[in-house]
Amino acid sequence: MSEEIGGEMVPDSTRELNIDGELDIMIEDLDLWYGTKQALHGVSLPIAKNSVTALIGPSGCGKSTLLRTINRMNDLIPICKYEGTITKGDVVITDKGADLVELRKSIGMVFQRPNPFPKSIYDNVAYGVRLHHQPTRDELDAIVEKSLNRAAIWNEVADRLHDLGTSLSGGQQQRLCIARTIAIEPDVILMDEPCSALDPIATAAIEELILELKKDFTVVIVTHSMSQAARVSDYTGFMYLGRMVEFNKTEKIFSEPDQELTQRYITGRFG
Repeated sequence: MSEEIGGEMVPDSTRELNIDGELDIMIEDLDLWYGTKQALHGVSLPIAKNSVTALIGPSGCGKSTLLRTINRMNDLIPICKYEGTITKGDVVITDKGADLVELRKSIGMVFQRPNPFPKSIYDNVAYGVRLHHQPTRDELDAIVEKSLNRAAIWNEVADRLHDLGTSLSGGQQQRLCIARTIAIEPDVILMDEPCSALDPIATAAIEELILELKKDFTVVIVTHSMSQAARVSDYTGFMYLGRMVEFNKTEKIFSEPDQELTQRYITGRFG
């Protein structure tokens, strides 16, 4: 079924949701409202384990809203309500009784603009670990080094761990935030336009890092850059006006999409 909205024929959210390999998270029939405004319409999305799933679409289409439902960040907005289910294994993420501390430990988030704490580089990475565990100093040192290595920034900061995280360049700050996220060993990393505030060189470093991270983590990334989605992701979902218009392997989305609306968007004819 399609509906004409603002002169565009917009299909209902797709039910063509095939993935290869193991399923990590399943979003089913998600509707979401901010007050009386409906922001998501019947969205379903499978997220494959140890893969990169990209969400693309014009501004205001619901990409970031969808991403923030996965670890219940939208719960912080009083006028937000939703229906539908999100599951991760046996855990129903959308259940009102879900343990949000454990949830956000297993599903980490990296934001659009780097947001290091006003603490040392060391303490930025150690902060979450101290919250969840009581490691010895030696254990904490090892976790900090390992996390900074995995975030491809250790060699740049190894001799300045006690400098403020905010003293780093923008690209370094974003990699520090990624190190802070992976230090608590999440299963899933959500990234909301992680490169939008970065220059091309810093962006290339983050993209290279994303490809490394998927060996150990499941990654979901919101991006305005179609070329970025094509470079780093295994699966892509195209969203428009709160609907999941099309979902498929990235290569298929960018070479021969099924929906005319997707074709028009990726060729720059609207959005």
